[in-house]
Amino acid sequence: MHSPRVPHWQAVKRILRYIKLTSTINLQLSPSSPNQLTAWSNANWAGCLDDRQSTSGYCIFLGSNLISWSSKKHPTVARSSTKTEFKDVAIATAEVIGLQHLYRDLGVHLKCSPLLYCDNMGAMYFSSTPVFQARTKHVEIHFHFVQNRVQNKSLRVAFISGKDQLADLLTKPISSSQFALLCSNLQLQALPFDLKDDVKDKATPALTVDHNTSQQ
Repeated sequence: MHSPRVPHWQAVKRILRYIKLTSTINLQLSPSSPNQLTAWSNANWAGCLDDRQSTSGYCIFLGSNLISWSSKKHPTVARSSTKTEFKDVAIATAEVIGLQHLYRDLGVHLKCSPLLYCDNMGAMYFSSTPVFQARTKHVEIHFHFVQNRVQNKSLRVAFISGKDQLADLLTKPISSSQFALLCSNLQLQALPFDLKDDVKDKATPALTVDHNTSQQ
């Protein structure tokens, strides 16, 4: 921007403050049980104020370990929130299937079929209901792709409330308190001081959010 104002500088300061705060935070992987794939899928329908395009995201866990995630802006404008959500369920399902094949090749046995959470009742309904209405035919390919997996019991789709939707971290702006709460489920940990290259300051002990400065 050629002429930034005070709110723009405040936003930049907030970004830099967050980068400094989390510079030593890393993703931790550890042995876990049960040995199961669990996914969260979500979309911020028409969330971009400039072009009304949607943002989709998913995160996938093996046990308690985060192993795959994605955040992507849609190239076109969607006219239906259910269409957007269901497309994202299909994208997350494809990633889950790919991980299943990988673990099968590695000889890793998954105890039960993967579980995928979404917070859109329409998307969850169409994933398990054989009734296909004319007004949703524009998602026909995604519909059959997901429903076939649900019917043969190789995938389970369940509803989750918005406040517990981990994929919100990847799709939309949320409050600092909600951000910290969701991040606490990602297995994040500060890197030990002696393992951090060129670190001059003491490592941050945990991921926290400065509520006093986050609103600046």
